[in-house]
Amino acid sequence: MDRTAERVVLLDERGAPTGAAPKADVHHAATPLHLAFSCHVLDDRGRVLLTRRALSKRAWPGTWTNAFCGHPQPFEPVPDAVRRRAVQELGLSLRDLRLVLPDFRYREVDASGVVENEICPVYVAVAEREPVLDPDEAMDARWLEPAELAAALTAAPWAFSPWLVLQARELSRAEDGGISAAAWRAAAT
Repeated sequence: MDRTAERVVLLDERGAPTGAAPKADVHHAATPLHLAFSCHVLDDRGRVLLTRRALSKRAWPGTWTNAFCGHPQPFEPVPDAVRRRAVQELGLSLRDLRLVLPDFRYREVDASGVVENEICPVYVAVAEREPVLDPDEAMDARWLEPAELAAALTAAPWAFSPWLVLQARELSRAEDGGISAAAWRAAAT
């Protein structure tokens, strides 16, 4: 799919679709509520994949985040969109794709003033191989043990995308926002 032709599904406050708009026109200082998804990727050893957003990204450039995020196209099932973006952004085939936070929603403002305003179901999956980064999406990637990620999120939450920090908190159910190895393994099985 030509990424310049991507569309975003617009939502009302209850989460019902109200239409669609070009992705390039949606993200700004008054971003309307829209549908997205987020995917956390593990390897066979239980390590969590983090990616660093490309410096060319409009919002949160250079920030470390979960493996990848995206937007389903109108009428595209979200799991299909997750698999499509895994290939596009990271060259990854996924297995054991599982919805872990179906009702995740957030609104955050980047330092540039760009707003993310999303209902964003969160998935966890296992990578079939090592990622191959699309440089327009990610400039770096690292596999971390869940305890290492938890420590980093606690020590420097500002270095990570706000949605990663919020999702990690919800996934772990821990007050300090940490991610336990058991929580990640449970989410992936």
